[in-house]
Amino acid sequence: MSTPLAIKGIGDKLVVSVPEGEWASALPDLMLALDERGDFFRGARIALQLADRELSATELAALRQELAEREISLWALFTTSESTQAAAANLGLEIEAAPDRDRSEDDEIPFETDLLGDEAVLIERTLRSGQRLQHSGHVIVLGDVNPGAEIIAGGHILVWGRLRGTVHAGASGNEDATVCALDMMPTQLRIAGHIAVSPKRRSRPRPEVVSVRQGQLVAEPWENGARQKVN
Repeated sequence: MSTPLAIKGIGDKLVVSVPEGEWASALPDLMLALDERGDFFRGARIALQLADRELSATELAALRQELAEREISLWALFTTSESTQAAAANLGLEIEAAPDRDRSEDDEIPFETDLLGDEAVLIERTLRSGQRLQHSGHVIVLGDVNPGAEIIAGGHILVWGRLRGTVHAGASGNEDATVCALDMMPTQLRIAGHIAVSPKRRSRPRPEVVSVRQGQLVAEPWENGARQKVN
């Protein structure tokens, strides 16, 4: 069974939440989860969300070494523990109290809006065969989703690339969810309880959005235009 792992995107980096529990058991669980998604994390730069865990410089150095052996680079820690922050600083790691946003030294104007938003995860890479991404909110992929890859989202799925794998939007039963892609040819596409397989290849790919209309999955151009039923 795949080990649950909470992942957020910050720019071209990933923030991974360490599984709950004592460090002696949480560390093996973390490494197991990373190993199960080896192709996805290989070559990635990640930050770890440690919450209030107190870790020594020796423990952090061992953690960084284990990640390096998996071709994963540890660039930062998100922690509220002052002792862990001090240990991380000694190792040259970046430190933040919480991964709420990607702060920039040039940010002088605070972000304010009266618009409501939902949680989403941003992946800036191609998902390859065997890779699986599951998230309770929306999923945005800046890249392709290859055959054999799978995305399961509680909300919308947006693929800024070619969609060839399996996707399930509105997995918790949300029929208002949609699937958008620049080239829509999924192996299988699901929204809530509705399932469709890829239609025959058209002469030219086009951006499309698939949604549930009157109990049917309907594909339409990613702009105003005629709708087409997905078989």
